[in-house]
Amino acid sequence: MNDDAQLPVLRAGAAVLGISLDAGQIGQFQRLQTLLLEWSARINLTAITDPNEIETRHFLDSLMCALAIPPHEWKRSFRVLDIGSGAGFPALPLAIAFPQWRITSLDATGKKIRFQRQAATSVGLSNFDAVHGRAEELAQQPSERARYHLVTARAVAALPTLLEYCAPFTRPGGRIVMPKKGDLADEIAAGSKAALELGALLLPPIAVTIPPLNDGRVLVVAEQRHRCRARYPRPAGAPAKHPLGRAIRARVYQRDKTRYTVGHIRGFDDREILLNDGRYAHGRARHFLAAGELI
Repeated sequence: MNDDAQLPVLRAGAAVLGISLDAGQIGQFQRLQTLLLEWSARINLTAITDPNEIETRHFLDSLMCALAIPPHEWKRSFRVLDIGSGAGFPALPLAIAFPQWRITSLDATGKKIRFQRQAATSVGLSNFDAVHGRAEELAQQPSERARYHLVTARAVAALPTLLEYCAPFTRPGGRIVMPKKGDLADEIAAGSKAALELGALLLPPIAVTIPPLNDGRVLVVAEQRHRCRARYPRPAGAPAKHPLGRAIRARVYQRDKTRYTVGHIRGFDDREILLNDGRYAHGRARHFLAAGELI
């Protein structure tokens, strides 16, 4: 069969992006598509199981993440981390399209990591590693902090949460890319505040304009300006339950348990509380909160 007939939407979309896929790479994508369909028939890897949808919503959509980096830099030997990669997206397509990049894929679900490892072997990827674990735990390893030029996260979570997972791994000058869709005004406002606390800066979103993905999708990109503080990420659950960049309502008590009216936690951690009368409690905020209750 004519090579041009294989994965035509992926091939055309990649060309518009400026990514040239040779016959060998198209063959790798075809093999990956076949493996994904075979495994998905046995276990729950992904909700997307139509071959055409895999081509667009997994393969082409994954390559969009490259837009976070200027094209003239694509030939560099980047280290890339994909957090919460699921069945391996965007990690596996990026490893195929950019063999000079070193891709690490991180996911907490063992069966998905097993699929990724098998897929990488079957497709013939020597620039790909799949790691079973959580971002909150891996980030505690000194060798992993500020290690990566590009960190991606397609997970369904708010920007402040994703940024807290990604920033500790991103080296100064590196970038974080988070595909999003919908009305993002409030989320970007909160994400901008969180980014500053994490040593990063949100850049203007990049609109996805390539059909059939031109349905309101954008890439939210942050540039890491300096190393993320060692206190982040917080323990598992905290980044999602108490996202950075938002005021959190709390009941606050004095030591004698005389109750203040409802105040607000201010800023990005629990060491500064704005009380109802306009005064601030510094340092002992943990005591106040331990004596009271979050709501």
